[in-house]
Amino acid sequence: MFQNLSDRLSQTLKSIKGQARLTEDNVKDTLREVRRALLEADVALPVVKAFIDRVRERAVGQEVSKSLSPGQQFVKIVQQELEAIMGEANEGLSLKGRPAVVLMAGLQGAGKTTSVAKLARYLREREKKKVLVVSADVYRPAAIDQLETLAKEVEVDFFPSSSDQQPVAIAEAAIKHAKIQFHDVVLVDTAGRLAIDEAMMAEIQALENAVSPDETLFVVDSMTGQDAANTAKAFHEALPLTGVILTKADGDARGGAALSVRHITGKPIKFMGVGEKVDALEPFHPDRVASRILGMGDVLSLIEEAERTVDKGQAEKLAKKVKKGDGFDLEDFRDQLQQLKKMGGMGGLLGKLPGMGQMAEMAQGPGPEKEMGKLEALINSMTPKERRNPDIINGSRKRRIAAGAGLQVPDLNRLLKQHKQMQKMMKKAGKKGGMQKMMRGMSGMMGGGPGGPGGMGGMGGPGGMGGPGGGLPRR
Repeated sequence: MFQNLSDRLSQTLKSIKGQARLTEDNVKDTLREVRRALLEADVALPVVKAFIDRVRERAVGQEVSKSLSPGQQFVKIVQQELEAIMGEANEGLSLKGRPAVVLMAGLQGAGKTTSVAKLARYLREREKKKVLVVSADVYRPAAIDQLETLAKEVEVDFFPSSSDQQPVAIAEAAIKHAKIQFHDVVLVDTAGRLAIDEAMMAEIQALENAVSPDETLFVVDSMTGQDAANTAKAFHEALPLTGVILTKADGDARGGAALSVRHITGKPIKFMGVGEKVDALEPFHPDRVASRILGMGDVLSLIEEAERTVDKGQAEKLAKKVKKGDGFDLEDFRDQLQQLKKMGGMGGLLGKLPGMGQMAEMAQGPGPEKEMGKLEALINSMTPKERRNPDIINGSRKRRIAAGAGLQVPDLNRLLKQHKQMQKMMKKAGKKGGMQKMMRGMSGMMGGGPGGPGGMGGMGGPGGMGGPGGGLPRR
């Protein structure tokens, strides 16, 4: 979401980073460019004005003049003010009720029902809560059926409702049921409209008064830019909002919503939807998002993701194999592909690493995901013996494996070639000082350049990620 803003700000701040001293002129020029970058990112004008004023005030004051490296101090001020605009730190949910009730509000099409399912999964998996979901949307065709389907997918309980019931009666019945069944949390999905109107506001106010929720979360589409902040303000004036969920943050939105909502409503962004899948919901950490915007990556989130998704037993087993020099077979390769998918794919992984913004953008989308799926299909089409000992795969076996995966023999040849490269790197890693050599080899595979070996996973065609030349295309 922040790629364009990140590119513009990184470029602008690079020019001032190396300055031995800051003058009124170079601060003024830099702030003009920062202001332009924020406006292009569709950040609300009052937010841009407040941000620029704060940075100017700090940059020309004592804070920078006493610093040993004024240029870097200026960048630090920009980072801190970005964090301040978005809310300083992550604010979790306050779930004190028995059961705790969470009311989800927002316009139609913002991803409200999907966000209910994502939040339910998050609470079940990470907070170990027993969750009940209920739909009070009696207007949108199939809204109730959609939530029921999603509830099954995320393995939480669903309270049935029908379009001939009153929304308040539905919510009250669900809460009564939750008390009897000892649920920890009830998530109430409400009706939305294409635009704000009195009928919708009156209905959601009646719901809020009837159920007295612990949390009233406003679900907003980040693709709507500063309009998202204005809509949030209108809801905040009608309801005692406690927080915001920002959806579609993985799209090509320019970042204006994330930087505007908190400042305009005074309410924190609590979660960010980063994909269509039901596990694609992240707690919103302003400090980490600010770091990502300035091209510094988000290593903390990456570590947390790894701790949650990486199978420690599998990792230890692979480490022992590498250390002993027992080789890295195709079953190990498939395990690594599956771990990568769990961590959000190549794009999600690169997006959290410092300075990898452009690579992450290229690795996003259906292309790399599709290629990883092909690799997995080819490995699954093999016998256990072939996966453990790829050297026995001759011509007739290749034809059988490729046909079983619905692919061509050249696809399999690329996989086997890539596996050989990975094996060589793993052998290096097992020797003294080998980890550094392995990392150098990995970077060669990632950005190999003309004539180099295929990129990660053979993605993008004959030469690997990015096509015939091998490696990622250069810009």
